[in-house]
Amino acid sequence: MSDRILGVCGILLALFFIWAATIIKLSFISDPIGPKTFPFIIGGLFGLSSLAIFLRPDARPSWPSITGLAELAGGLAVMVAYVYLLPAIGFVISTAFASAVLSWRLGANLSGAAAAGIATAGGIYTVFHLILGLTLATGPWGF
Repeated sequence: MSDRILGVCGILLALFFIWAATIIKLSFISDPIGPKTFPFIIGGLFGLSSLAIFLRPDARPSWPSITGLAELAGGLAVMVAYVYLLPAIGFVISTAFASAVLSWRLGANLSGAAAAGIATAGGIYTVFHLILGLTLATGPWGF
């Protein structure tokens, strides 16, 4: 039953996401794809995934233990902190921090998690800012 509830919630969220994409205002100077395409794709894929969960629920779902729920809450807390730190300290530092903490909680040792955080932040910054020219949040150090 819980999978069906999750599937319905996911479908409703996907529909809301797609509706929200329809109200994005377009400027007269826009690329051929436009800013609405990516949210439509994400909403569609999320809706299809939620439909699959609704139509084929797990026969015997297993719920995480209290420690598992605490780990999930900790991951959520890291992502919320990331949202608040992003404009304050910039993309590279906040992404490196969030990636390192999440890697550590997924089982990496501290040095491996730090390396994963730095590599993730550096790689994303290189692709999106340096290669594609997209604007990312700059912190007090300019990156």
